[in-house]
Amino acid sequence: MRDDRVLRETRWLGAAIVPFLVVAFALLYVFPDDTRHWFAWDVQPTITPLMMGAGYIAGAYFFVRVARETRWHRIQVGFLPVTAFTLFMAIGTFNHLDRFATAHVAFWIWVGLYVVTPVLVPLVWWRNRATDPGTPEPGEPPLPAFVRPLLLTAGAAQSAIALVLLLSPSTMIEHWPWQLTPLTAQTLGGWFALPGVTALMMGLDGRWTAIRITLESQLIGLALILLGTLRAWDDVDTSNELAYVFVGGIAGLFAALLALEWSMLARTLETVGAGVSRAPRRRHPARR
Repeated sequence: MRDDRVLRETRWLGAAIVPFLVVAFALLYVFPDDTRHWFAWDVQPTITPLMMGAGYIAGAYFFVRVARETRWHRIQVGFLPVTAFTLFMAIGTFNHLDRFATAHVAFWIWVGLYVVTPVLVPLVWWRNRATDPGTPEPGEPPLPAFVRPLLLTAGAAQSAIALVLLLSPSTMIEHWPWQLTPLTAQTLGGWFALPGVTALMMGLDGRWTAIRITLESQLIGLALILLGTLRAWDDVDTSNELAYVFVGGIAGLFAALLALEWSMLARTLETVGAGVSRAPRRRHPARR
């Protein structure tokens, strides 16, 4: 039945993933210089764990909403992007097992997550997708006409960067504005695949209520990436023009998504207000 319900297994998966993402955020974003002691491998330089941590807490926000949401279409956009991300992480991990601290419990948790989630996340999406009615919610304002093409373009560009990082890490290592290794290049590809596929899914769906939660997750991640870049600016080769392309791109994407959020919230309020003003008023019976 296309009743837009969220299946129990979808909620359970969301709730189960959240603690791992919160712990990963704490280890990588709060203690980015101590990954050799607490994480699955020594992630260097500092800017790289900061970027990863930002992504993990953004994911935690999304999966908290998954665990609490009652309407499937409001969260369905995020599942295939997470699938792409976990596949990138799994490929990067098994290509470079020699770089991991295999005696550390964090390594086994890492491997377990990226063996299981590339299977469970798309499986849950496939089962729950049948409940999506595919229609906007009553009174939902449409996206501006130019937004969907922009989302598709941005998604294609980010996905292309992700594929180069995965398939030809040496190319990116040579030109990237901070130090990368083959492992960090391929895993960093996952962090470009995630927003890239997200933007593609947003553009393809086009319903504001379907993209809002995932968009808010993106805003959290982008804001923390910008803050992390400022924290670790010494790691960035400022003579490399790509450093400013990267920062400008992240800042521009954050500003564009924030503007979209505000404008759509304003349009939603206008729509609701117009609906209330047009509603017929009840007549009170005359007093005798």
